Amino acid sequence: MPKTVRILYCHCSNTDLVPAKAKAAALKALAEAGLEFEAVPDLCELAAKRDPALARLAKGGPLRIIACYPRTIRWLFAAAGARLAEKGVEVLNLRADGAKKIVAKLKAKKTATRKGSKPATAALLKDLDGAARQLGEWIPWFPVIDRSLCKNCKQCLNFCLFGVYTLADDGTVRVEHPESCKNGCPACARVCPHLAIIFPKHDGAPVNGAEVSREDLSRGDMRVGLQAHSRADILAALRERNKALASGDASK
Repeated sequence: MPKTVRILYCHCSNTDLVPAKAKAAALKALAEAGLEFEAVPDLCELAAKRDPALARLAKGGPLRIIACYPRTIRWLFAAAGARLAEKGVEVLNLRADGAKKIVAKLKAKKTATRKGSKPATAALLKDLDGAARQLGEWIPWFPVIDRSLCKNCKQCLNFCLFGVYTLADDGTVRVEHPESCKNGCPACARVCPHLAIIFPKHDGAPVNGAEVSREDLSRGDMRVGLQAHSRADILAALRERNKALASGDASK
C-alpha cells in the first residue's frame, strides 16, 4: 500500500525573497485544507548546521517540500549528508508559484490530513518569523555545490577569501565552513566556469538555484580563469565583468 506523502514547509525566515504575504497565505491555505505538515524556519540554516532533521526527512518516504528552487533544495540536502531520493520527492517553488496553486497540487496527492483542530496559523507564523537572525548577525548565506555541474576545477577554493571551501579526503572541493561566508557575497559563483555554485538566498538566476539554461552555459567565456590571474587581477576582472553584464544581467 502506498505510503502517505508528507509535507515540509520552509519559511525562509532569513530573507524576504518570498514576500511575507505569500508565506502567510501558504500557511493559511495548508491549515484550511486540513493538510498535515511540518514547518521549519529555514532549510538553509538546517543544512549549514548539518542538522540530523534533514536525514530524518530524507529517509522518511514520499515527501513534498514547499520551499524555493528544486535544484537548490536537492543540493542543500546533499550538502548536509541527507541526499533526497530521486523518486517520491517533489519540490514546490513558493518563489514562483502562489499558495493556492501549491496547495491544489498537494490535495491531489495522497497527503496526510490533520486530525483534530486546525493549527493556529498566526501563532505558527509568529514563531517562524521569530527565528530570523537579527541585523548584523550572520544569516545562513553560503554556497551550495551542484555536483551534477561541478568539474572540481577548484577555482572556488582558490578564489574564496574567507576560508569557506576545503578539500575532502577524496580531493573534491566541499563547503566546510558555511558560517565563514560573507553575507551578500556571491563572488565565487561568478568565477565558477561551470555554473555549479548556488547561493539559495541570491535573487538572480541561475545563482539562486534556478535551472541552468544553454544560454547560461554559453556565457562561460565571461567567467574568470584563475590560473591566468593574480588575486588583484581577478577582482579587477570581476568588476569589468559586472559592468559588461549591466543591470538585469549583473546577478548572473
